[in-house]
Amino acid sequence: MDNRKVIIIGGGLAGLTAAIHLSKAGVSVKVFEKNTFPKHKVCGEYISNEVTPYLNFLDIDIESLHPVQITKTSISTVSGKQIDGKLPLGGFGVSRYAFDQLLYEKALASGCEIIRETVIDSTLMQKGFLVTTSDNVKYEADIVLGAFGKRANIDQKLQRNFIQKKSPWLAVKAHYTGTFPDDVVALHNFRGGYCGVSKVENGAINVCYLADFESFKKYKDIEEYQEKVVSENPKLKAIFQNAPLFKPLTISQISFENKLPVENHILMIGDTAGLIHPLCGNGMAMAIHSAKIASELVLEYLIGVIHSRKLLEKKYAIAWNTRFRRRMQTGRLLATLLRKEKTAAFLMKLLTVFPSMLPIIIKRTHGKPITI
Repeated sequence: MDNRKVIIIGGGLAGLTAAIHLSKAGVSVKVFEKNTFPKHKVCGEYISNEVTPYLNFLDIDIESLHPVQITKTSISTVSGKQIDGKLPLGGFGVSRYAFDQLLYEKALASGCEIIRETVIDSTLMQKGFLVTTSDNVKYEADIVLGAFGKRANIDQKLQRNFIQKKSPWLAVKAHYTGTFPDDVVALHNFRGGYCGVSKVENGAINVCYLADFESFKKYKDIEEYQEKVVSENPKLKAIFQNAPLFKPLTISQISFENKLPVENHILMIGDTAGLIHPLCGNGMAMAIHSAKIASELVLEYLIGVIHSRKLLEKKYAIAWNTRFRRRMQTGRLLATLLRKEKTAAFLMKLLTVFPSMLPIIIKRTHGKPITI
């Protein structure tokens, strides 16, 4: 397969994981990523153990990053009323700054070429794809994987449906000093949003929240918003009293609209294929898992087991929907319930009376351990 070429647009979790998988199998892979490594990103930074067998298969030494082992969850309402539970599979906390760098180094060591350019177009020609960068250099490939994240300029070029709609969500992320349990991933609600909290390597507390932009823009800056709105939840107030380790990062126009896993013949992976609400705490695992699904099918296509591009696209769309559609639907439902203070309080009351419901809800947003 040395003469078969794959281009991956985007070098985040999904893109780098797919690059490692395909390079390991002897495929020529180019990854286009505009940013340098390492880099902090807006992310919950909790990964379900469902992907651990796959990371081991790829020889990705996650233990070298000293991840925090997480076995419990905690949920609170705006008033700070809290319910605790166990995570059925558990997971680990690691920063994107460290994890992306590890994947980047592994991809390079596997023979993958990483090009610091922005892709502006990808067109399927008679003999394969023609990919164009912002400096008007053109590259050919047999397969293109889209891993360009939640929202990118190329989404406009591809005329994807979700990009035409305004989204009410803003995401904010920072690391804080302070005290927080190593083994807990928490979800704390506040008026107009919710916030995930967990530890990552080196003892930092990762705080990542999703806020309704209409309520956010009433305040002059993030600090005022956190003080007057987010900190109404006493759990969050205690964290924000500590010092941030870097200036908070923001992303606006976060869209949870349905996306298609295949568009313009590009197989979409990670957040590019679909973004689960952060309250489910499982977007990173889904990104990694989607890379595995796409990589395995691409390899079958390149060796002729899958005999047509049309069949490849069909198989990938079915596989993606089979594994992730229910998770996405559950995430949307939970987000709708938790955004409203009265329904959130009612849900918390139900969980208090029926605590066995919590692991059931968690299982609906997580997958089983990946089999290799």
